[in-house]
Amino acid sequence: MTTLVLDNGAYNAKIGYSHENVSVIPNCQFRSKTARLKTFTANQIDEIKDPSGLFYILPFQKGYLVNWDVQRQVWDYLFGKEMYQVDFLDTNIIITEPYFNFTSIQESMNEILFEEYQFQAVLRVNAGALSAHRYFRDNPSELCCIIVDSGYSFTHIVPYCRSKKKKEAIIRINVGGKLLTNHLKEIISYRQLHVMDETHVINQVKEDVCYVSQDFYRDMDIAKLKGEENTVMIDYVLPDFSTIKKGFCKPREEMVLSGKYKSGEQILRLTNERFAVPEILFNPSDIGIQEMGIPEAIVYSIQNLPEEMQPHFFKNIVLTGGNSLFPGFRDRVYSEVRCLTPTDYDVSVVLPENPITYAWEGGKLISENDDFEDMVVTREDYEENGHSVCEEKFDI
Repeated sequence: MTTLVLDNGAYNAKIGYSHENVSVIPNCQFRSKTARLKTFTANQIDEIKDPSGLFYILPFQKGYLVNWDVQRQVWDYLFGKEMYQVDFLDTNIIITEPYFNFTSIQESMNEILFEEYQFQAVLRVNAGALSAHRYFRDNPSELCCIIVDSGYSFTHIVPYCRSKKKKEAIIRINVGGKLLTNHLKEIISYRQLHVMDETHVINQVKEDVCYVSQDFYRDMDIAKLKGEENTVMIDYVLPDFSTIKKGFCKPREEMVLSGKYKSGEQILRLTNERFAVPEILFNPSDIGIQEMGIPEAIVYSIQNLPEEMQPHFFKNIVLTGGNSLFPGFRDRVYSEVRCLTPTDYDVSVVLPENPITYAWEGGKLISENDDFEDMVVTREDYEENGHSVCEEKFDI
């Protein structure tokens, strides 16, 4: 029996057999401006000649799986002959879903996995549970950890104790990568260039130039300086998709500080946007979202737990999800949590080597466990008892 592990995120699907390596693939469909009628699925995005004005069709809205038609087409492609050639009669699947997922979505997922695809056994689980499993496997002496999963739609903060999540202390912040990209699009459109249709390009800009400031006001002052002294300012060369396939930052020595560039490249000049956009993760109130920032929420979550457990959580804070890749993210979370925590507690913040695939690796480990068979729901179980057996077994 082989096991397929699918961390089905709102932006990327992390997929692979438990005995192989993981692939990270866009979990959506695209239409391009040029080939209007043709729909590209998942990693076929690489075939699009001109990805400007790319139109995204996403299966997830606001963090929940609502567009099943798109999700089915993505899965058909991933499970089909082009990608993983899944033999459903000989395959189990571990699949992730969001915290507090709606019952109707859970039931649709059961039906599709068992009745349409006919997997032999299914384990539906939160991505954080897989991350926690991986962390406890790496640190066998620890009993508690708090997973900060900052993804595309939300940031979730979830304490785990002995692989069980503490429901009463889960916090969701409604800020994720999608909001950051959209905010960056708005700022650039307002200040220099209309890019509201260029989600794909601006997402790349965000990943290339944004960073988390360790001292917001100091960086703000630097960003106001003129010429050489302004170390924050950077020129980003936008792709034209004929000669420049992918945007890049101009090296410092090639920057023209005053006046225009002679070459015909299209340039974005970015200053305080570089750190003001990721700052929303730490102060959502900057753009009028009345919620706590990540460090505050971590401390608040831990304070909802029994006092004798709190020190264990403070020294096992694990960052996962794409937003944790911003330079400076880990250091800022550490310094702010440290400031908010009693001095006699140790604080330790761990950023795994690859925070995007961390949960997938946890799923790979679970599939190798001896008690894996007790965790899954088999097809016979499902055919006999329906959705109720899934509700009992899966702790969502």
